Amino acid sequence: MLVRLLRFHLRPYRRWIWLVVALQAVGTIAALALPSLNADIIDNGVVTGDTGYILRIGAVMLAVSIVQIACTITAVFFGARTAMAFGRDVRARLFHTVGSFSAREVGRFGAPSLITRNTNDVQQVQMLVLMTFTMMIGAPIMMVGGVFMALREDVGLSWLVAVAVPVLAASIGFIVSRMIPGFRLMQTRLDMVNQVLREQIMGIRVIRAFVREPYETDRFAGANTDLTDVAITVGRWMSAIFPVIMLVLNASSVAVLWFGGIRIDEGAMQIGALTAFLTYLIQILMAVMMSTFMVVMWPRAAVSADRIGEVLDTASSVVPPKDGITDVAVAGELDLVHVGFTYAGAAAPVLCNVSFSARPGTTTAIIGSTGAGKTTLLNLIPRLFDATEGVVSVDGVGVRDYEPETLWSKIGLVPQKAYLFSGTVASNLRYGKSDATEEEMWEALEIAQAADFVRAMPDGLDSPIAQGGTNVSGGQRQRLAIARALIRRPEIYLFDDSFSALDVATDARLRRALEPVTADATVIIVAQRVFTITDADQIVVLEDGEVVGLGTHDELLASCPTYVEIVESQLKADVA
Repeated sequence: MLVRLLRFHLRPYRRWIWLVVALQAVGTIAALALPSLNADIIDNGVVTGDTGYILRIGAVMLAVSIVQIACTITAVFFGARTAMAFGRDVRARLFHTVGSFSAREVGRFGAPSLITRNTNDVQQVQMLVLMTFTMMIGAPIMMVGGVFMALREDVGLSWLVAVAVPVLAASIGFIVSRMIPGFRLMQTRLDMVNQVLREQIMGIRVIRAFVREPYETDRFAGANTDLTDVAITVGRWMSAIFPVIMLVLNASSVAVLWFGGIRIDEGAMQIGALTAFLTYLIQILMAVMMSTFMVVMWPRAAVSADRIGEVLDTASSVVPPKDGITDVAVAGELDLVHVGFTYAGAAAPVLCNVSFSARPGTTTAIIGSTGAGKTTLLNLIPRLFDATEGVVSVDGVGVRDYEPETLWSKIGLVPQKAYLFSGTVASNLRYGKSDATEEEMWEALEIAQAADFVRAMPDGLDSPIAQGGTNVSGGQRQRLAIARALIRRPEIYLFDDSFSALDVATDARLRRALEPVTADATVIIVAQRVFTITDADQIVVLEDGEVVGLGTHDELLASCPTYVEIVESQLKADVA
């Protein structure tokens, strides 16, 4: 997966990559030329006392050094730009892929894991690309060129290269093989830390209300300790790499000086050649060391790439049609025919054989016990899920056949959990209609019974809203969400228990204000309180995912025991 990911996202930057390769090659060749020139100065200038020769070759060395520095700086610049562009593109692709997911796929991965994959995992692969362009390209050139130049200086000491390089490679390979399982486990443990932390931040009020701070502290400490233990184990193995490298490097240097000194004493080698050979051996071992950085990073990047690939290779269960319908003459008609839905891996369906119709100018209420499938049923209409059985159609066209934007433009959804985005009151309302004027926003707020508290805010429509709407009350958040749906004037309104946080008086005023606005629209309301839906044109009673009653309030009182039971239980609660 890592190779496929790199090949796909680096293809647009092939020119930059070839430029980096060329610059790294030139810079590495220049670095390889310097020890040989230095040996030449020692043997032919220093030993003979020829100052002019020293200055001439020194000037050549200076020029070569300038070329090396210029090539290295330029290569690192373009390599870094390419790596950053790669990370940007992968994050963007991940973001768009997750944005196309239905609630089923989001639930499968989980929000904490998706966040980790789009941040930490992308960073791991991006760092691999950066290190490749800045270090790895020059490493093989340095190793091959270093061996050639070392042999050119003295063949008699070549056996030291043949011993040092395999010993270093084998030692580091053994250490890395012990680190790979830890890298895989670290990403999983990081997901868990993110999950626990996210739950605690979002549920801080519940935690404090039930005085569960000590329990949650221990829970986070457990997840954090698990991650720490794995990181320490990996870190211990990683900390052994540099001592091993330095041990081999220093032992090799001592061996070169020892055996090289013998050869000089025998007259088989010159001092300059010994100096050059030692430098080349160090360059070869440093190239091996740089390669080990890649060997260390590759497994972790491969794990991260696999996790990224899981998201990118997951197709949404809600797939837009190739030639989606964008224009329909009818407006506001909703039909569900033998609709069923089963969550992936579930033993039983959530909805089974649900059928009813709703027409413009009518209100349809959906009621049932907790877990009856009311919210799931509502989510099938805007295709947040796709029905596993039957057909959901809007204006006579199956929702699967619509262009998504066309379908969503017909629907105004107020979800069960009202969510506001960080920004202002105005920016949240413009999620419903991007070009809404101030007059339209105030009108929607008046209908939603939210105008009074928005006027009381310091900046009115420009008053700040925190992420999730946490700086306003639950009832205010719910009314702003209703105003956001109202401002677009859709053909179909979907209210998913959207009045639960309102007091009875505000609920009644809001419903009276809604009547003229929704007179020509189709209204679907999921409700818990019976008294709020007694005037509905039809009431759908769900029990265990099946329709057990369909009719008006009076009809259901006479024919549906489940509805009667719900009514009686709420009347008893009110009396109590």
